[in-house]
Amino acid sequence: MFVTKKKVNGKDYYYLQKSIREGNKIKSECIAYLGKDKEEADKRAAEIIEKIKKEEWRVKDMGDGEENKENMVNENKKEEKSKLSIDEKASSIFTIEELTTFCKRKGFVYPSAEIYGGLAGFWDFGPLGVELKNNLKREWWKYHVYQREDIAGIDGSIITNPKVWKASGHADNFTDVYVKCKKCKKPSKIDKKDIGKVKCECDGEYEVIGDFNLMFKTNVGPVETENSLAYLRPETAQLIFADFKFVQENSRLKLPFGIAQIGKSFRNEISPRDFLFRCREFEQMEIEYFIHPEKRKECSYFEELENFELNVYSEEMQKTGKDSVKMKIKDAVEKEIIKLKWHGYWLANETKWFLELGADKNKFRVRQHLSEEKSHYATDTWDLQYKFPFGWQELEGIADRGNFDLSQHEKFSKEDLKIFDEETKTKVLPHVVCEPSLGVERAFLVFMFDAYNFDEKRQNIVLKLNPKLAPIKAAVFPIVKQPEYNKLAEDIVRDLRKEFNVVYDKSGSIGRRYARNDEAGTIACITVDEQSLKDKTITLRDRDTAEQVRVKIPELKEIMRKVINEGSSILEFGKKVSTRVK
Repeated sequence: MFVTKKKVNGKDYYYLQKSIREGNKIKSECIAYLGKDKEEADKRAAEIIEKIKKEEWRVKDMGDGEENKENMVNENKKEEKSKLSIDEKASSIFTIEELTTFCKRKGFVYPSAEIYGGLAGFWDFGPLGVELKNNLKREWWKYHVYQREDIAGIDGSIITNPKVWKASGHADNFTDVYVKCKKCKKPSKIDKKDIGKVKCECDGEYEVIGDFNLMFKTNVGPVETENSLAYLRPETAQLIFADFKFVQENSRLKLPFGIAQIGKSFRNEISPRDFLFRCREFEQMEIEYFIHPEKRKECSYFEELENFELNVYSEEMQKTGKDSVKMKIKDAVEKEIIKLKWHGYWLANETKWFLELGADKNKFRVRQHLSEEKSHYATDTWDLQYKFPFGWQELEGIADRGNFDLSQHEKFSKEDLKIFDEETKTKVLPHVVCEPSLGVERAFLVFMFDAYNFDEKRQNIVLKLNPKLAPIKAAVFPIVKQPEYNKLAEDIVRDLRKEFNVVYDKSGSIGRRYARNDEAGTIACITVDEQSLKDKTITLRDRDTAEQVRVKIPELKEIMRKVINEGSSILEFGKKVSTRVK
């Protein structure tokens, strides 16, 4: 076995390889990716080689019984399944650290107040980031609220009566186990069940410091007293429950129905990490969906998505070491892998939202919580997960909360939160059958990872965001710096800005301007040239292909509407033109 170096986009990447014979040929096979630091790569390679040698001795000691042979065949199959060629591995390398650097360089996201050293777990969204974030939230709201008749929205206060958090259990139980490594002194958090069982990544033992409440405390009013204590909300859900009856009466919704909210939440995480994935200040897009307690098995929307295919990872699959399985929602429900049609529907509905906006379907799966990790109030919980470079991680949870929250708020407030059900002519305390709760920042990461693409021909990054999400819809360039070209370009910009976010760029070479906008994810580049002055046409460049067509200026708005709202291709609206610069 030997270590090799491959240069990708100007950066060095190290791999552990071995030579194998296939017939008369010697072929090199990749064993592991070792990282970008030569010294660290050599160290990791030595560890892997040592581990492989130990495994080979273990296999020899096992003998050659039929059962052992079968086990070895199965292991080899798993290994073959997971192998990638060197080129495939190299082209797919894009770490969370590299995304962080890219986002800062292009003005998507910065460390908050970095001139003062920043603050861990807090981030500021720059000019491009705020546009992408707002577009993302707008599309979520449109899909989940405007396009449905069974969901109404609210916008709850960030600071509210602290009794809300007493009723919900957050004031007493919203804690992590705070530990510190005895060796490297790094603070972290672990589950109570893992105390004494897990070690730090440096192989050091953990010292338990104690329970740590994750809520940020503040005081309301000029004097700090026991009665002035308040909290920054750790989640958006509780205001939905506290306002539940008012919202139902005002919106006149009948069961089943949902209440949606987008807003900031705050958690004093012990160890914020992985860029935007785990922050101390973040934003949630959440729905609490209420049903009649006696109609849990009835889902009127199920047939709409019953043939939708999901990558399912059940509790049984996890405990027996099996891989996740792709299956239709109706099959998962019929086999009772997914217990409720409501859960199947919402898991499919949430995945569908991501896919319609261009996310990679192969990077999604739904994972069932193990019995020992479920919340005390939840009868069943599933996570929609995405395969980040740092592993499979939760995007949103689909939990069956029963009537836990409403009954708690009824008990602590001494208010009747039951509503009148027209169909049964009785008052009922609804159950929450699902609470699709998605972090805006995590969704942001999904779309950035899936859109990022290095174009070999252009030799620059192309951010292939869905047109609905793209921060900038069009960029307008006069090809030369002369008054008549500038005047026409400025007129086009003024007209398009009535509907779209458009930039005007007249500095630098045309190729440099194209590259800048490719990296920003700009859908279309509009070039004003000599012919534009003669016949009022411009060249319209498609971001993803770099191909250009010539179209009439008065048609621009309608073309952009169709590209953004209907998914039309820019190339279908005019005759292709050949240009020297792509």
